[in-house]
Amino acid sequence: MQAIRNLSLALAVLVVAGCASFTDESSPSLPRTAQWGIVPMVNYSQTPQAGERSEQILLSVLSSHGLQPRVYPASTQGEQALMDDNERLAGALDWAREQKLDYVVAGSVEEWQYKNGLDGEPAVGISLRVLDADSGRVLWSKSGARAGWSRESLAGTAQKVLDKLVGALTFE
Repeated sequence: MQAIRNLSLALAVLVVAGCASFTDESSPSLPRTAQWGIVPMVNYSQTPQAGERSEQILLSVLSSHGLQPRVYPASTQGEQALMDDNERLAGALDWAREQKLDYVVAGSVEEWQYKNGLDGEPAVGISLRVLDADSGRVLWSKSGARAGWSRESLAGTAQKVLDKLVGALTFE
């Protein structure tokens, strides 16, 4: 009987652990007091405006970790929304230099949906990068994905993913 309980517990742990996946890249030590910014997230998912939604959640998650980033203004984006992703990033980095920012957080949304089926679990996949604003060099990157439970929201699942990603950053 004890063996069945242990086996059941082991299976339950495997099922729960299988609901999330994160890459493991160590972060350089970055100064919390530096000037930080958020540039537009690229939306690779099939859900319209998933990038904008994730940016808003990212702003609150970064704030909860002690950062007060500036956000690339939507009015500046204008026609850039129709441009190639690399051109948009180049424009956002120009803005970051004008603002005299030290670091910018960029990224992409790979998945943002409720899965099909009876349960309709939320599924979120996000990648983040910290870039040196002057050079555009990638200093850190990490990706994470999570499938929530049927009663969870997409925003709540995204917040958990973003919190884990940002939590992997090392600050001075």
